[in-house]
Amino acid sequence: MVKISPIAAPLILPLALAASPALAQTNVKEDSVVLQPDKVVDDAPEIESAAEANLPSWSKANAEALLRAIESAGAEGLFAKDYNPEGLAAAIIGDDQAHLDRVATDSFLLLATHLRDGRTPNAARKQWFMTDSDADSMPLVSMLTAALVAGTIPETLAGFEPTHANFAALKAALANAKTTADANAIRVNMERWRWMPRDLGPTYIVTNVPEYQTRVIYDGVKIGEHKAVVGKPSTATPQLNPMATGVIVNPTWTLPRSIINEGIGATIARNPAAARAQGYTWTGSGKTLSVVQKAGANNALGVMKLEMLNPHAIYLHDTPSQGAFASATRAFSHGCIRTEKALKFSGLMTVWFAGKTPEEFGEAIASGETTRFGFEKPFPVYIAYWTAIPGEKGGVKKLADIYGRDAPVIASFAKPGRPAATMIAPPVVPTVASKADWVSVGN
Repeated sequence: MVKISPIAAPLILPLALAASPALAQTNVKEDSVVLQPDKVVDDAPEIESAAEANLPSWSKANAEALLRAIESAGAEGLFAKDYNPEGLAAAIIGDDQAHLDRVATDSFLLLATHLRDGRTPNAARKQWFMTDSDADSMPLVSMLTAALVAGTIPETLAGFEPTHANFAALKAALANAKTTADANAIRVNMERWRWMPRDLGPTYIVTNVPEYQTRVIYDGVKIGEHKAVVGKPSTATPQLNPMATGVIVNPTWTLPRSIINEGIGATIARNPAAARAQGYTWTGSGKTLSVVQKAGANNALGVMKLEMLNPHAIYLHDTPSQGAFASATRAFSHGCIRTEKALKFSGLMTVWFAGKTPEEFGEAIASGETTRFGFEKPFPVYIAYWTAIPGEKGGVKKLADIYGRDAPVIASFAKPGRPAATMIAPPVVPTVASKADWVSVGN
C-alpha cells in the first residue's frame, strides 16, 4: 500500500468539535441498497473482417513469442490451454501462412481480452457493476497491428497488466502458492483487479468490503484510512465506482420505502408525536407516505454524507451507532458504507477537495444546517471486493468471503472464459441452399 506523505498534515478542527464525544445510538438504519440484477450476458464482441483489420502477417518470430506468452499464462492467473497452444505450435511449423495468421490472431485476441478485461464471464461476477474504460484506451486490433510491425508481442501483452502494487503482490504470491485452494484464492482476486480500470488514477477513495476498510488516496499518496461498516449479507454492498462530487454535512435522510415499511410508517400512523421527536417529517399516507429525517443528533446519516450518485443508492456516511466500529467483523448495514471518524473524513474532503478552510468546515458543522461542499474536481470511489490482499510482512492475507462471491469465480475456471472482445471474421461465402434461399456460411 502507499505510505502516508509528510504533506498529509492532520486536519485541525475547531477544539470544541474535536473534543465532542461520539453520539450514542443503537439500531440505526440508513438508506437501503437498491438491489440491481446481476449482469449475466457478456458484452458482444466487435467483429471486423480481415480486410477491415488490415493486419500484417504473423512472422514465425512473432508467433513464437506469442506461444511463449501463452505457455507462461499460468503466472498471470490464467490457463494456457484456453489459448490453443498446441494449435499455434502446429501452425508455426506448418507452411500455410493464412492458417498461421488466423490461429495466432485468434489466440492473441482471446489472451489479450482476458489480460485486459478478465477471464470470468459476467454471470460469475456477482453484484459487480464497476465500469471499465480500458477497451477504449487499449483497442486490441490496433495494438496487435503495432506489435506485429514492431515485433513487441510480449511487451504489448504485458502492458495490459493492472498498474497497482497490490496486483503485483498477488502475482508474486501466486508463484509461491502451495495448494490449489491458495492458488485459486489469489487467481480470483487477480481477476477482480482486471475487472476494474487498469489504472485507478492518482486520486480516489477505495473501500475494500471484506476488509471493512476505506482509504483516501491523493496524488498517489494515502492521506486517510477509516474503518467501515458494510452491508450485511441480506443487503450486501455491491461493487461499483461512481464519481464523488461533494460532501454534505448535517445531511437530511430521505427514507427508502423498505425502511418506511419496516416500522417508521407504523410509528407515524400510531404515534406521530414520537416520530416527530426523532426528527421525522412526512407527507402523504399509506403507499404515498414520504418520510424525511431532519439533520440532527438522531439522524441515521450522522454528520456527513459523501455525494456519489449511483442507481444503487450507495454512499459513504457517518452513523450515530459508533459501537459497531469496535467489532472485528462489521457487516451490519443496509448496504451503504458507514465511515468511522466521520468528522475527520468529511473535514478532509472539504479542505482537500472542496478548497475550504478548516474554519469554514467547522462553522458549517456547528451551525447544524445542511451544507453541501462541491468538489473542485470529482474523483472516483471504488467499492471493491478483494478477499486476498498483500500481507503486512509479505505474502497474502486471506479475508472472509462475507457474501460468498469467490465460489462462482472459482467454478468458472473449469469452464470456457468470456469470449474475445474483438474477433476477426472469416470471409462470408454465399452458397445456394435452394433456388429460393441464399445462406451465408462462416465460422
